[in-house]
Amino acid sequence: MKAPETLLEVRHLSYGYEEERLALDDVSFSVNKGENVALIGHNGSGKSTLAKLLMGLLAPNEGEIFFFGLPLDRKNLYSIRGQIGIVFQNPDNQFVGSTVADDIAFGLENACVPQKEMQGIIESFAEEVGMSAFLGHEPQNLSGGQKQRVAIAGVLAMKPSFIIFDEATAMLDPKGRHEIATLVAKMRKENPDLTILSITHDIEEANRADRVLVLHSGKKVYEGKPDAFFGNPEIYEPTGLGRPFFYQMKDALLAEGIALPSEVCDLDSLREYLCR
Repeated sequence: MKAPETLLEVRHLSYGYEEERLALDDVSFSVNKGENVALIGHNGSGKSTLAKLLMGLLAPNEGEIFFFGLPLDRKNLYSIRGQIGIVFQNPDNQFVGSTVADDIAFGLENACVPQKEMQGIIESFAEEVGMSAFLGHEPQNLSGGQKQRVAIAGVLAMKPSFIIFDEATAMLDPKGRHEIATLVAKMRKENPDLTILSITHDIEEANRADRVLVLHSGKKVYEGKPDAFFGNPEIYEPTGLGRPFFYQMKDALLAEGIALPSEVCDLDSLREYLCR
C-alpha cells in the first residue's frame, strides 16, 4: 500500500508572547494529501497563534514547519504561499474588487493569467460555488454565506493543492455554515486530492473532518478520529469543548432506553433510522 504524501508537517512547535506562558508548547502533527483535518480548541488554546505561524506571520521560538517538504522560512515563504489558499474568518477583509467577478479575478491578475483566459476561469469557479448569477454584484450587498462562497471561488481559481480555513464559518449564521459545509463536501468529492486544514471553533464542522487535532492551553491533547474524541467523555470533558448535536441526541435516546446500532454514526443515518 502506497504511503500517504505529507503536505504539512509541524515539528515540536513552541511560541510564547514575551513573558507570558507559552501560547504553543511542543506541538507536532502532519496533514496528508487528500485529508480534511480540523484543528479545534477553546479560546486561549493556541489556535490563532498556530494559524499565524502556518501563514508565516510569526516565526516560532522553537520547532519547524514544512509545507510540501520545504521549510517555511524567508527563502521559501512566497513560493509556499503560492501553493496554499487561505479563507479567513471575515470575508470582507479579502474583498478587493468592486464586483464579484473583479474579486475572483484579483489573484489571477497577480499571477499574470492572460485576459483572454481569465473570463472563462472566473465563470467556471463562480459556477463551482453557486455564484454565477452574482458576478456583477457588489460584494458588500451579499449575505455572509455568499461572501464566503466568493472568497472560496477566488481561492479555488488559483488551483491550490492545500486550503487553510481560518475560522471561516465563525461569522456566519447556521444557514451560512450549512452552505459552506455543503460546498466543502462538494469540492472534496470532485477533487479527492484536495487537502484541507480547518482551524475552527465549530464542533459540528470538526465532526465532519477525517481527523481532529485538539489544542488545550497550548498543548496538543488529542489527535485522531472525531468519533473517538466526541464519543469519549474522559477525553473531551477536560478540554471544556461542547459535543456535536448527534452525540447529544445519542445520549438523550439512550437515556430513554433506545440504544443506536453501530451503523448509525451521524445525523443523516440517525434521521434515516428514526424515520423507519
